[in-house]
Amino acid sequence: MGAGEELSTLVSVEFEVFGHVQGVYFTKYARDRCLELGLAGWIKNSKRGTIVGKMQGEKSKVEEMVSWLSKTGSPGSQIERCDLMNFEYIARQEFRGFSIRF
Repeated sequence: MGAGEELSTLVSVEFEVFGHVQGVYFTKYARDRCLELGLAGWIKNSKRGTIVGKMQGEKSKVEEMVSWLSKTGSPGSQIERCDLMNFEYIARQEFRGFSIRF
């Protein structure tokens, strides 16, 4: 058995972060954090003033990122809440790397 490869649980979840989260480099910080955690997916500013995205990876790493999105954020951001949608277990990641979309 490889280094926990067979035991890792891959999950996918979409998120939306509310609060003062645009104009404070939130997407850049979030992308960098996701790459550090080995997560794949995308993130972008929405027209409603929120941040939306989708991330996929090991369940524990996704949970760590959800905590970052809910509580930490980028310097200067003020997070009201982070909503999660369409949480699911997946066989493999559908994204390569983590990108900022426009």
